[in-house]
Amino acid sequence: MVIGAAVVLFIASFLNLANYDCPAGVDCSRFNTNAWDSLGLLMSVYLAGIIGAALLVVSRMMPGRKVAGLDLGQFGAAFTVFALWTAFWTIIDVDNAGAGLILGLLATIVLAAGAIAGPLVPALKAPLVGAPKPQAVQPPYGGQPGQGYGYPGGQQQPYGGQPSQGYGYPGAPAGGQPGQPDPTQAAQAQQAAPQGGAAPAGDFTPFWFAVPVARPLYGEDGAPNPIAELAPGTWYLAVEQRGQGLIAQTQDGRRGVLQDTTGIQRG
Repeated sequence: MVIGAAVVLFIASFLNLANYDCPAGVDCSRFNTNAWDSLGLLMSVYLAGIIGAALLVVSRMMPGRKVAGLDLGQFGAAFTVFALWTAFWTIIDVDNAGAGLILGLLATIVLAAGAIAGPLVPALKAPLVGAPKPQAVQPPYGGQPGQGYGYPGGQQQPYGGQPSQGYGYPGAPAGGQPGQPDPTQAAQAQQAAPQGGAAPAGDFTPFWFAVPVARPLYGEDGAPNPIAELAPGTWYLAVEQRGQGLIAQTQDGRRGVLQDTTGIQRG
């Protein structure tokens, strides 16, 4: 409705503002003027109404946009009401109003009505462009949301407490007692341990552990920059002993050297 009224208002700006009875033999072309011949009338009625309609459309396409603390729709409504006010008193002041003034007045009435009724009528409140649908968040490590100790969204336990049930974690029903590592996972990690560096000690058995504070995990190649950070409240698998440190495996499969092993909790 607002867009259609703005189009009619633009067309009306090219039509005659007043009608004159021209006597025969007299050149009356100078009396056939339109809004483009009167800058004040053009700016205060026709362009003001079109600008107001544009602001109303933009406010519906991009809700929440503000200028000087005011919503774009409020600016648009003010422009359309001002255009209607000026058009009404202009047509009252003209003896023989032409098609340009008549159509201009009708168009500004529709514009102002649409601007005022927009926030009040529920059917006119809907935005012109639908809001994008939120994308589903995929759980990390291929797991299910909210399952497994240490996963985002899962129920976190305080450090030193009994972790919740989860695949491959201490307390999981995959073959071990609560608080003990899963034998199947530990055996697989023990078989894969020699691929990452020196052969493990013969009496070393992979175990689950947690760190009391965040600690860096360095690459097995001895690079000075950490490749990951071990966080408290999450269980990690120690697959090999490297001097005073441990070769630890994170939940996403990365392996590195934990140099500071003081105060760790075994699972």
